[in-house]
Amino acid sequence: MKNIGIFYGSLTGNTESAAKQIQKELGADVAKIFDTASAKASDIEQFSNLIFASSTWNDGDMEEDFEDFLPEISSADLKGKKVAIFGCGDQDSYPDTFVDAIGEIYEAIKEKGCDIVGMVPTDGYDFEESKAVVDEKFVGLPLDEENQGNLTGDRIKTWVNQLKTEFD
Repeated sequence: MKNIGIFYGSLTGNTESAAKQIQKELGADVAKIFDTASAKASDIEQFSNLIFASSTWNDGDMEEDFEDFLPEISSADLKGKKVAIFGCGDQDSYPDTFVDAIGEIYEAIKEKGCDIVGMVPTDGYDFEESKAVVDEKFVGLPLDEENQGNLTGDRIKTWVNQLKTEFD
């Protein structure tokens, strides 16, 4: 499998923890993690495969460090790269903005010449609306540590197995 860069923004540590679990499943020799608080476009460009991750806060707000990282993504050359997205949200407290940050990341990269992979069915989630749903699928992996934390490990393993075939 080609090299993988995982870029996350995390306020409480849930997204960072998930990024580390994903790195472990992929293999630390293959995947490298970056906190978006200090990452640059040049960090992005060194990878063939990318994973972007942000939590969603309040009524659909993207995590601040990741939001500040969006200009770096915009200036990076993503042409020909494969990109997956994941994020954390709270489907009970914010059912009408669940994991909206995943959808915002998708919108920011969909016209950049990359192949977006890692789509996930909406089955097993209980929410009303999300910017992350396109054609009845999530455009990335949604995680809900607040209400479905017991499912996170299995969801990550399933998603990483999917990525292993979609990245290659």
